[in-house]
Amino acid sequence: MTTFTLGTKILSGPESLDYLRDLKADKVCVVTDTTMVALGITAMVTTLLDSEGVAYRVFDSVEADPSLETVQTGLTHIIETKPDAVIAVGGGSVIDAAKAIMYFCIKTKERLLHKTEIFKPHFVAIPTTSGTGSEVTSFSVVTDTGKQTKIALTDPLMVPDVAILDARFTMSVPPAVTADTGVDVITHAFEAYVSTAASTFSDILAQQALEISFHNLQQAFRDGQCREARQFMHEASCLAGIAFTNAGLGINHSLAHAVGGRFKISHGRTNAILLPLVIAFNSGALDGREEEFGQKYDRLTKIFRLDLPTRRERLRALVTLVQRFNQALEIPPSFGALGIQEDAFRQALPSMAVKALEDVCTGTNPRPVNVQELECLLEQAWQGL
Repeated sequence: MTTFTLGTKILSGPESLDYLRDLKADKVCVVTDTTMVALGITAMVTTLLDSEGVAYRVFDSVEADPSLETVQTGLTHIIETKPDAVIAVGGGSVIDAAKAIMYFCIKTKERLLHKTEIFKPHFVAIPTTSGTGSEVTSFSVVTDTGKQTKIALTDPLMVPDVAILDARFTMSVPPAVTADTGVDVITHAFEAYVSTAASTFSDILAQQALEISFHNLQQAFRDGQCREARQFMHEASCLAGIAFTNAGLGINHSLAHAVGGRFKISHGRTNAILLPLVIAFNSGALDGREEEFGQKYDRLTKIFRLDLPTRRERLRALVTLVQRFNQALEIPPSFGALGIQEDAFRQALPSMAVKALEDVCTGTNPRPVNVQELECLLEQAWQGL
């Protein structure tokens, strides 16, 4: 049996923020970060709330790769505020933090109150980057700084009720962040498409997200003020998010969580460096097992018009295409090229491989994998494919 769920109302385009004018809430908690406040982006929301006479408090302590400590601080904030609605304004880190704060708030109340006294605040997500798709997913990633690892959480409680996709919120994103978050969209789409839990429904969304991203990401990277490209990338991010929240992901994300938790590299850039290597491994192009593992990746070669005689040639061309796409976005080809010390990386290899194997995303990877293979992939990622 196939199950496909979309629990989020999606509003897209320049008038979508007007939704907040009719927000049925007496008190709102706005979750954001100091950068969004400094850039005046949070004010786009709070000014509108002021005009409608809606009371609010701002929690702006979210950092990149939000920590468990930040979630705990936010939990105290939301318990004190008792909001009817939560509005997350920011990138994936902000939305993930808001999700985790709400999740732990409800779980805490379940231990203290009867279920009839517990309600989930109306949750509105306003992404300011086009990458994570967090505005429509049940996933949240938080960092355990003490253990130097990222923890992937998933629960239907964390799915936003409304997602507002307005490209105006992304216009200040610098080129490097545009590239990193954009390749995260592409990684989500690739992994959702080939996932063991993929369906006809998720496949259509993942494929569309890939087509839109490959046609618009470089334009958004070159010209950050191109609102059309920005809006297309916003929508591609959302499509890929819906796809992977239903289909799951794979070892690209498992490895990225492990590496990012240890070496503080941005999630999108980590995914981008890993993507050609993971496609090569999962499809069998790395070890000559294309006929065994490459069928679904081969279907994607049609999108990119890689009309070559054999599956082996098509899959290797797909890997090369992704490498060249990364290069056009000025993304380094390896972790070594980022300046990570080789000794430190190699020392961390065994523990990162174990964490990747245990990651929730590994369960839907299209090719079975063991800890030794993951360690080998990480080693290759340090030097590049």
